[in-house]
Amino acid sequence: MNRRNFLIQGSTALAGILLANSPLRAYGQHDHQAGQTLPPLPYAYDALEPHIDKRTMEIHHGKHHQGYINKLNAAIARSHDLQHMTLEGMLRNINRVPEHLRQSVINSGGGHANHTLFWSIMKPGGSEQTGKVAEAIQSTFGSLDAGNEMFTKAAKTHFGSGWGWLVVDENKKLQIYSTSNQDSPLMKGHTPILGLDVWEHAYYLNYQNRRADYVDAWLNLINWEQVNTNYLAAMNG
Repeated sequence: MNRRNFLIQGSTALAGILLANSPLRAYGQHDHQAGQTLPPLPYAYDALEPHIDKRTMEIHHGKHHQGYINKLNAAIARSHDLQHMTLEGMLRNINRVPEHLRQSVINSGGGHANHTLFWSIMKPGGSEQTGKVAEAIQSTFGSLDAGNEMFTKAAKTHFGSGWGWLVVDENKKLQIYSTSNQDSPLMKGHTPILGLDVWEHAYYLNYQNRRADYVDAWLNLINWEQVNTNYLAAMNG
């Protein structure tokens, strides 16, 4: 086996291990010829109203998210090695991505990964904050209210485009922080379990410059059952 094939097979094996334990496995698989594809929403475009309107969802999912996928697939097509890695494998091993393609994977791959998680942790009407993740939030941040306040502050006060995150870090501890643009916590060795998109395209049609109102409204949509599932998968990974 030559060095090139060894690296490809090693990357594929590592990606498979990551995928098996990942709460984000939905975006981990792709056809080596077709590339990454847009995941369908688990609800109708108008299902999150009045908190997020139908037109915003149509544009956000069908235009913005699809755009990240198109650009990512163009980058992947330029590298045989990347075609044999999952998206999570690429982001967790971003320094192994060829330098001339790295920023494209950060921007477009991060955009694809971040949005795929985002769609999955919302549902019409939201749900109660319970389960092991609620216990972990209480023990880590002092109370559910304190954790929720820290998360909303990270989202509301982040300067410019980006995301607010609840993640499981490399020590299996919860962290709350924000990232800029489409940077993914996966690049830090963290597993995102809850993420809030605070790019203007996520809310501008309804909320204009009132990001804080959007964040407050969005809290009514969190699918805590899925967040808890994500947490358990990350802890067992």
